[in-house]
Amino acid sequence: MRAPFKMFGILTRIDMMPPAQSLPSLEALKAQARRLRSALAEDGDFIKHGEALELVARQLGYRDWNTLHAAAGNRPPVPLAVGQNVSGLYLGQPFKARILSLQTLADDGYLRISLDLDEAVDVVKFDSFSAYRKRIQATIRPDGSTVTRTSDGEPHLRLNMRETV
Repeated sequence: MRAPFKMFGILTRIDMMPPAQSLPSLEALKAQARRLRSALAEDGDFIKHGEALELVARQLGYRDWNTLHAAAGNRPPVPLAVGQNVSGLYLGQPFKARILSLQTLADDGYLRISLDLDEAVDVVKFDSFSAYRKRIQATIRPDGSTVTRTSDGEPHLRLNMRETV
């Protein structure tokens, strides 16, 4: 790893190993470069957009923009978004819900999801007892099913990934 140096008033490092974090989308990275370019211009440091992209890449620990672009662009797209309406099965019962939060857990596509159900679901199968749940948090695979399973082997949660509500 090379020593840090200052470019356009920003401390950067080159030839670093990229951090093990989830990357923003390419659109978000480009927007970050535009904001950086604007902020530097306000201070009298005028740079080209390409230079701003290179600085963003270095700040995230990548050698250059092309390396960052490849890393961010090679991720499988997440078909889910915060605020999106979804449907599926929770403990075998159909539901409709709105996504409250999403968090990428790893490069393999696993997500931590939080749902607000339109109508509460009874999570107990006994006739003499009920327990209703309106909010669900789960870890899901790229196919929309949970890692955790019921005693009969069915996923706790299964999102219908083909359609949205």
